[in-house]
Amino acid sequence: ELFKNKTVILFFIGIAAYVGTEQGVANAISLFLERYHGLDPVTTGANTVSNFWLMLTLGCFLGLALLKILDSRLVLKIFSFGAIVSLTVALFGSAQTALIAFPLVGFFLSVMWSVIFSLALNSLAEHHGSFAGILCTGIVGGGLASPLVGVLADISGDLRIGMIVVYVTLFYIFAIGFWAKPLVN
Repeated sequence: ELFKNKTVILFFIGIAAYVGTEQGVANAISLFLERYHGLDPVTTGANTVSNFWLMLTLGCFLGLALLKILDSRLVLKIFSFGAIVSLTVALFGSAQTALIAFPLVGFFLSVMWSVIFSLALNSLAEHHGSFAGILCTGIVGGGLASPLVGVLADISGDLRIGMIVVYVTLFYIFAIGFWAKPLVN
């Protein structure tokens, strides 16, 4: 019954998009910094990935505070837009800029899982347990996005082209902020 519901499918894609975004960026950082800026992937690359995860964690605190005073759809739009801008700066800026911008992507990703999950459950009046299980299977997005980034990068010879996958997932998440219709604001 739930699989026939368009809302269920759209939010499942949203969770898959989020996990794909998170993994697609995290898995590309070190290689990107080596390939485009000549930075050591074992030291500088690993440190930047570590900072990405740290900022993803720290961003949760600000996100929690913002969700107390702002509509979750607005927070999702602001943070997904921030992630898009940060990713663009990371991919097209200088080495020093990329070292800051990649962790900022993590910061902006921090609220997405919980906001998408909450909006999803708040969009159906019943079957929350089953719906939550369907949403959790959306982690499959993490196993799809990174290989797609790699395939596109290999075909084109340009990792930036491969990162188009991450832009697609981020724009989908951004769109959720517009079309989500929670039962309770």
